[in-house]
Amino acid sequence: MNPNTWDVSCRSNKNIKLSITLGHFATSHSHIDHYMGFTEMRTNCHQAMLCARELAKFYSHSKPVDTIICLEYTQVIGSYVATILTEPGSRGVNERHNISVITPESNSSGQLVFSGDVQNLVQNKSVLVLISTVSTGRSLERALECIAYYGGHLVGVAALFSAVGSINGEPIHALFSPDDVPDYGSYASSECPYCRKGRKLDGLVNAAGLTRI
Repeated sequence: MNPNTWDVSCRSNKNIKLSITLGHFATSHSHIDHYMGFTEMRTNCHQAMLCARELAKFYSHSKPVDTIICLEYTQVIGSYVATILTEPGSRGVNERHNISVITPESNSSGQLVFSGDVQNLVQNKSVLVLISTVSTGRSLERALECIAYYGGHLVGVAALFSAVGSINGEPIHALFSPDDVPDYGSYASSECPYCRKGRKLDGLVNAAGLTRI
């Protein structure tokens, strides 16, 4: 067993496990010292359902949702969230409501875009954003700019892990936070203490996962 890898249980449901690996990693916006592994949560139907039930609690009785926009491979969880929010007998504000689940595309310039077939599911719609991780908030800000451009109205942000409490005044409801990983650190590349000590990167992290180098 790798001593640098362990699981952390979600505080609201101990059966939800987040895999954590200690090291020196680079994302597109920062350097981090803990890699969060979301593969099991995003691909295992049982784990995805457990995650969806916890995240749906934040929105069941608060705000109507027309569309869930899934970022960073969260489509399976997003589909379950929509099912839970709309299921008959839920007594929530979205009971028996039609909720669409969509994902933006990325163009050749790296900008997020919605194809013509789904733009009507964003324009003038109440939108819930689901994302895997928020470390600096920059990727999420880019997504919110895209949603605003297409005329969507943000009603909530849900994450599997977030080091940020809110964005643009909207709270980020996350299953895991830095409180669950007390020594978690995220740094601008120019301020990374590991780089200053001459420690090489262990891997590159993007929305799909970790690539060791």
